Amino acid sequence: MTKRYIGVKLIDAWKEEREGQPGYAVKYADGYISWSPAPAFEGAYRQVDDNCMSFGLAIEAAKLGNKIARKGWNGKNMFVAFMPSLSLPPFNTQDTARKVNDRTAKWIGEDKPLDCQPYFAMYNAQEQWIPGWLATQSDMLADDWHVLTS
Repeated sequence: MTKRYIGVKLIDAWKEEREGQPGYAVKYADGYISWSPAPAFEGAYRQVDDNCMSFGLAIEAAKLGNKIARKGWNGKNMFVAFMPSLSLPPFNTQDTARKVNDRTAKWIGEDKPLDCQPYFAMYNAQEQWIPGWLATQSDMLADDWHVLTS
């Protein structure tokens, strides 16, 4: 049975003609370079003007492991990161392997493993993590999101 897919990746590209056909050379994150005819490329990719994009594209970039932020934020070094799901074994005082700590075990129980679902966290201007960050209407409708390179 046929299934539908949508692709999400950050690439570098430049216009390049091959055999008289307009298209784009595409450089992927692993350094591989390929070529696509213009109609196929333009149907699959959206230009990130001045490294700015919509919130939807920024979410996808974050899910790929990138830090994202808005150009309009006035706090220094603020960004949002996607935190993937996390599972840890139950608290155990006899084992030194990575496990639920006693602070977490206090709330979920000493014999219960941690099952944390994915979420977004913000690193704010005061250099503090804010887990469970939620976007405002302005954030969701803005086109000034960008991927931080460092």
